[in-house]
Amino acid sequence: MPTPPIRQRLAEAAVALFDENGYDSTTVDDIAARAGVSRSTFFRYYRSKEDAIFPDHDTLLAMVDARLRASTADTAIVAITDAVRLVLANYVDDAEVSLRRYRLVRKVPALRDREITSVARYQRLFREFVGEWLGDSPDADLRAELMAASVVAAHNQVLRGWLRSGGTYDPSGPLDHALRYVIATFRHLEQPQENGDQVVVAAFTRSTSPHAVMAAIQQHLDART
Repeated sequence: MPTPPIRQRLAEAAVALFDENGYDSTTVDDIAARAGVSRSTFFRYYRSKEDAIFPDHDTLLAMVDARLRASTADTAIVAITDAVRLVLANYVDDAEVSLRRYRLVRKVPALRDREITSVARYQRLFREFVGEWLGDSPDADLRAELMAASVVAAHNQVLRGWLRSGGTYDPSGPLDHALRYVIATFRHLEQPQENGDQVVVAAFTRSTSPHAVMAAIQQHLDART
């Protein structure tokens, strides 16, 4: 069986040692020794020991960015949902490390802060992409923020459910279900009505028939068009 790349070995060593000995008790030297490399080699791949817990984020962000940039205005929503699937697949494909990392992040504030920073980078990437897609249309900044937040929320809700289960099921179905809500949100926000829908308030006596009520409302709406 081929030896895993050094970057992967360091990440696996860090996760295993943090899990076995605790985050604070594990040093960079410990991680390097477990991976079979020198301390200087560790720092060629990671800036700190917490960075080794999230080894693929930079690569994954680049993949997400490439998928988004390969789309057109007509395929932007498809590109966004494809990008979300890429992120989830990254966790699922290395389930053992993902589950160990989940347990660690829940216990170690430094790792939790690092994860929050990583999530913010994904949301910013989606927000910038959607903002460019919407251009100078009304409330573009607001709509881009709402769309990006809905993408990240859908992914995180599905991912957390899968992690809490111990990775016991395929989360692709739940993700598709969540993305249907995201797409519905996008469709609503994609072409907002500048003036908005108006509310019609009408008063009728109790004896007025339903047919007469509907006829009166329709007459009012017709008069405003």
